[in-house]
Amino acid sequence: MSTPEFGRPADTMLIGALLRYPARAVQHRLIHELNRADFDDLRLPHMAVLSHPGPEGARPSVLAERAGMSKQAMNQLLLSLERLGYIERQDAPGGGRARVVRLTDRGHAAWALLEELLVDVEDEWREVLGEERFAQLKEILQQVWESPLVRW
Repeated sequence: MSTPEFGRPADTMLIGALLRYPARAVQHRLIHELNRADFDDLRLPHMAVLSHPGPEGARPSVLAERAGMSKQAMNQLLLSLERLGYIERQDAPGGGRARVVRLTDRGHAAWALLEELLVDVEDEWREVLGEERFAQLKEILQQVWESPLVRW
């Protein structure tokens, strides 16, 4: 099967692309559905903050590391989400200059919808792949997640 939009036949695509494109499709779907559900100010870059396990209680530097971006870029996203009313930054427990991110009520509402949407995505993938193949896919991805393959 050929995939001209990716420039190579599907059976020769490398693992990075095979993982990246479905992940992007899920993120685009999430933003589209959030936008339809009265969270129309969220954009794709915000997913760097709103991706699992979420920002609640995390320091901005941790969020930047998770997203693979600079602290400065993450702070720009956090500022955007703060201005839009999804998060607030508070002093970290224990004092010092450290700050943590907290979801606002609007942020919690968006997060709850994200979780619902992800369940819907899983249900659709399960329907397309079949119960057994979906379970195998999830098991394999869980093994990869827990392995040193995804640590750098």
